[in-house]
Amino acid sequence: MAVASNGSAYLVLDVAGTPCALPRAAVAEVLPLPDLHNPPAAGGWLIGFLNLGGAPVPVIDLAALLGLRPAVSAAGLYAHLVLTRAAPHAYLVDRAADLVTVPEAAIRPVEAEETLNGCVAAELVLGDRLIHALAPERLLTAQEQARVTALSQAAAERLAALPQTA
Repeated sequence: MAVASNGSAYLVLDVAGTPCALPRAAVAEVLPLPDLHNPPAAGGWLIGFLNLGGAPVPVIDLAALLGLRPAVSAAGLYAHLVLTRAAPHAYLVDRAADLVTVPEAAIRPVEAEETLNGCVAAELVLGDRLIHALAPERLLTAQEQARVTALSQAAAERLAALPQTA
């Protein structure tokens, strides 16, 4: 993954065949897809929890969240989890494709009211491709965020109740 200077860095993603991007500053880590804990309350775009050092991290199927396809039951060979920095979330994507630097002239802001919850912050023009730059802090509505937080707390309580193993 190549990154040049003079511009803003983005992680380009394949989300159900739709090119999207997240600001590099919002991404903590990209992981291959591990086995996930799927509690009964998970469903729809919340596909389960990743146990990351004893803390449950909710995993959200980004394609299902954006309405690009129904939630997946089995991910593809190149599927990745993108862990975010600000919120303890991981997004399931079909592939984390590339890390690129986009010149400021190739970034076209999108008005927040033009997309659901303002989740698309800009359009990136890369050659002949137009890529939706997502605003990770606006992918979930306040109500969705509250529900995910409550389910994460319940998952943490269940995990804490298990006996520690050596």
